[in-house]
Amino acid sequence: MKLHLPTCSGWNKKIKYTVLFGILFLIVIFFLFLNISIGSVSVPFSEIVETLAGNGEDMFRNIIIEIRFPRSVAAIILGGALGLSGFLLQTFFHNPIAGPYVLGISSGSKLAVAIVMVVFLRFGIRISSVLMILAAFAGAMLSMGFVLLISRWLPQTAMLVVSGIMIGYICSAVTDLIVTFAEDSDIVNLHNWSMGSFSGISWSNVAVMIIVVAAAGGLTFLMSKPISAYQMGESYAESMGVNIRSFRIALVLLSSMLSACVTAFAGPVSFVGIAVPQIMKRMFHTAKPLFMIPACFLGGAVWCLFCDLIARTLFAPTELSISTVTAIFGVPVVIYVMICRKKERPD
Repeated sequence: MKLHLPTCSGWNKKIKYTVLFGILFLIVIFFLFLNISIGSVSVPFSEIVETLAGNGEDMFRNIIIEIRFPRSVAAIILGGALGLSGFLLQTFFHNPIAGPYVLGISSGSKLAVAIVMVVFLRFGIRISSVLMILAAFAGAMLSMGFVLLISRWLPQTAMLVVSGIMIGYICSAVTDLIVTFAEDSDIVNLHNWSMGSFSGISWSNVAVMIIVVAAAGGLTFLMSKPISAYQMGESYAESMGVNIRSFRIALVLLSSMLSACVTAFAGPVSFVGIAVPQIMKRMFHTAKPLFMIPACFLGGAVWCLFCDLIARTLFAPTELSISTVTAIFGVPVVIYVMICRKKERPD
């Protein structure tokens, strides 16, 4: 009887991945405490620990529990959702620069939520978190439908990206038109939200985020094997028993739901979905979904925590939009990916 023992290289990879996941997790915790501590009022580390333990001064407790902690948790959840959404879209299109922002999906969600906000606020109707997500999901699906339709006629990567950008511009233009003719009381809410921000998020919002992202993320993780087969090509995936039509629909629904959840609560957040999966692939030296799914979530969380810290503190008390900061750090990554792909292609 032969014993099949793992090779040294297999153990080395396991140790490497464990260390990398540990580092990402520790960075998330580090930025979480940093985001809670730094602001217009500095909160000592000891006071954070005391407050989280149920003690601490009332002033610090209000700042931490009611404002900074839910905002930081939202940055983790929504950043992770963007990383996952980008990974799914890049897998779907076999395109390293596919993402919810570039393909116009975030802009479609933004348009749908803007319409709902204007209509409901005009009639004095309270907008629930679930309604915001449903509106954003409907807008995401509409934009995704246009992108899929165009991709059948223009399969080239460059033209697909250009088409997505054009769809995004159209949706943004219509959104701006809606804001222009909205009532003054609605414009403030619409403007702040449309610029992208994690501010003003409550614990009830966080609870809805956790449910939506956990459900979508769990389903994505369960699809690890079909995704791995699909990465090898549609023919290979079919030979492995994957129903391509159902699989592609599932990818679209999951990526749109993750993107819609982000847009509903934080507005459009750019380039996270493109940059994070590429960084994680180079960091882990693998594209296997079993590793990429948790890695993209943690990477997106780190990215958004860091960018939110910059947005809040760089020009305080003026706060930058989160999308501005993510674009500043994300664009160089996208350019780098495009240059690397050009070098890898034979002349």
